[in-house]
Amino acid sequence: MANFRYSLNSSTIKPTPILEKIRVAAEAGYAGIELWHADIDLHIEQGRAVEEIRRAVDDHGLEVPTTVMLKGWCESDESADVAGMADCRRRMEHAVVVGAKFAVAGPPHSGVDLDFAAERYGRLLEIGIEMGVRPAMEYLGFAQEVNSIADALRIMDGSGHSEATIVLDPFHDFRGGGGHDDVAKLRPEQIAVCHFDDAPASPPPQEQSDPDRVMPGDGVIELERFVGMLKQIGYSGFISLELFREDLWQQDPLEVAKKGLAAMHAICEG
Repeated sequence: MANFRYSLNSSTIKPTPILEKIRVAAEAGYAGIELWHADIDLHIEQGRAVEEIRRAVDDHGLEVPTTVMLKGWCESDESADVAGMADCRRRMEHAVVVGAKFAVAGPPHSGVDLDFAAERYGRLLEIGIEMGVRPAMEYLGFAQEVNSIADALRIMDGSGHSEATIVLDPFHDFRGGGGHDDVAKLRPEQIAVCHFDDAPASPPPQEQSDPDRVMPGDGVIELERFVGMLKQIGYSGFISLELFREDLWQQDPLEVAKKGLAAMHAICEG
């Protein structure tokens, strides 16, 4: 049996209020929950404190593997860079309060010079580590330049930082066309979290987007092979269900969370 831990990425039950998401994740049997900054910001806009979120996490015995996501850290325009980094600092402050070990750093979707991105990611890491949270490099299958494990690794390696980490995602491997083979190039400590999902046979991969994701085991991604590679390199961290389906958002969030955890167990513990 694998030593994975299981997390619910809160996008899977998106319309549910953040404190209820935390309760659902715990009741469904997860060990962790990934929190989105949009939900944290909404909680604050309602006149409530970020510390209340941390208390709910602690009271339910959960961990927060990551918060999602940091944007604006890779801007070449000076004014955009200043604004982007200010927002990253604000979000990382919240990540520290809710107890996240990592904060997901999403790449721009286009116009990215990987050497420039490496320098900026290194800067983001230094700031985050000083604050108490480690930004983790994410690749997106629908991004033009940063759409594979190999692209993320180039940015991580180019940063020259020993604390550089990656967010893995089989859907983005499938969508971007890079596949899973480069998992073998990673050390387990380089993986901040592994998102988990599947993809349908149609539309073609290059036409798919986040809402096309399906429950693990309901699609065509070779998830058993992907999980086998994680086991081979000795990864035993969080596997986190991340879906963006409106049909699931309309269902009972607890039932969706339970179904997702069972689907992950069936694949990862087989």
